[in-house]
Amino acid sequence: MKINQNNAGLAAEKLAATYLTKHGLKMVVQNYHCRFGEIDLIMKDGKTLVFVEVRLRSNLKFGSAAMSITPQKQQKLIITAQHYLQEFAKQHGDCACRFDAILMNKADVEHLEWLRNAFDA
Repeated sequence: MKINQNNAGLAAEKLAATYLTKHGLKMVVQNYHCRFGEIDLIMKDGKTLVFVEVRLRSNLKFGSAAMSITPQKQQKLIITAQHYLQEFAKQHGDCACRFDAILMNKADVEHLEWLRNAFDA
């Protein structure tokens, strides 16, 4: 039975969340949606709020997982993060933020790469 892309993506997000939790981050929100887009994981690393994009690329025909986070995708993530911060300002106050990426070419820990500060806002 072939796993469809949606199930593979959910498995990758769950794996990423588990991996980051084991490395000391705490889950805040999974799959935050608003009219501007979606953020896969929002976590806390100490006092820093971390917006995490999870990318799974099993076929490199169209580029690597890292290459799929285009400037347009980055801008969409930034706008979505700004919306989140405005909506939940009382919860997070004036905290530091960063954008990380979890890159995988298979949905397992052996093929996972964690890029801290993957891009700037």
